[in-house]
Amino acid sequence: MSICPKNKCSKSRRDQRRANWKMTAPTLVKCSKCGALMVPHRVCKACGSYNKREIISQEA
Repeated sequence: MSICPKNKCSKSRRDQRRANWKMTAPTLVKCSKCGALMVPHRVCKACGSYNKREIISQEA
């Protein structure tokens, strides 16, 4: 047996279901150490710190 819908789904119902598929801008916060914008709960790409501690050492 193959997959077969019981009833026809109208175009408006189908489009209402797909209406919530949208992109959202990522949330950005200031780094507590250097002040650069970063994604929360991630290591800062500018200074390599997380929660005011240096995680990744930055080579000069």
